Amino acid sequence: MRAGARATRRTTLGLMAATAVAGCARADEVRYFHIGTGGPQGTYFPIGGIIAGAISNPPGSRACDEGGSCGVPGLLATAQSSNGSVDNVNAIGEGRIESGFSQADVAFWALNGTSMFAENGAIANLRAIARLYRESVHLVARAEAGIARIEDLAGKRVALGEEGSGTLVDARSILTAFGVGEASVEPVLLKPDKASTALIDGQIDAFFIIAGYPTAAVRDLAETIAITLVPIAGAALDDLLRQQPFFTRDFVPFGVYHGVNTTETLSVAALWLVAAEQDEELVHGVTAVLWHDSTRRLLDEGHEKGKDIRLEFALQGVPVPLHPGAERYYREVGLLGAL
Repeated sequence: MRAGARATRRTTLGLMAATAVAGCARADEVRYFHIGTGGPQGTYFPIGGIIAGAISNPPGSRACDEGGSCGVPGLLATAQSSNGSVDNVNAIGEGRIESGFSQADVAFWALNGTSMFAENGAIANLRAIARLYRESVHLVARAEAGIARIEDLAGKRVALGEEGSGTLVDARSILTAFGVGEASVEPVLLKPDKASTALIDGQIDAFFIIAGYPTAAVRDLAETIAITLVPIAGAALDDLLRQQPFFTRDFVPFGVYHGVNTTETLSVAALWLVAAEQDEELVHGVTAVLWHDSTRRLLDEGHEKGKDIRLEFALQGVPVPLHPGAERYYREVGLLGAL
């Protein structure tokens, strides 16, 4: 099928899905749908805001073909700030939110009740809508702190992330892999925006944040003080990549952050998850709108990382089952084999 024909088919399917969902609700009925994201200074929050706006189509909105919303009729979605991946999967499991973003590794551990979820058990109702983009590990240090490699963190004050975040989990794994255990540093648990402020004030020497670049917490910091990104590279990565197959080698390019050179690092996929109990027609409609041409424009114009959210990568490295509504959509557009 030609690319133009596929795009037309996706648009048609999106409109058909929205119409089908509309048929399940009264014209004046509002259905609320929350997307758990992260802190305002990360990437989850702005991307979540773009997607929430795209899939929303509350009563009284102008029709899509009249220049209005192309979202799911009757749906009002909101991006909800949270502590990140761990917080989001727990909230989905407990029924506090309908959907949320998560790192692929955290989603896998949660679904299977392993790693940090071993004590409280599996979150069995996690289902996927899509893989969104790659999140890069940022290890940010004050330029004057003399931290050129991970081993230099020993004895330094390092913010590892906040409780309930995937950043905290992975920062600990990375330190261990390089022989710099958490006991070797002065660990601090902070949100990215607070870690950025603490770095400016000299209260910490470095901090971890896992986010799609450019992330506001690092971008704004680099415009304020001289920083470096510490490379995550070397022989220690071989064992880490075997133990953590969700990580891939990556780099942050030159020019993404003021004064920062190309830096080797790791990345992990960001997923959009939903509760298994969510209505199949609703999730089918939401998935179709995610890949609608109108959403494409919003993502391309709204955030640098939005350009990386592509249908052709939607199923790449997704370690949890698809929601039936999302699965049906991907079969319709040919990303999955026919039933």
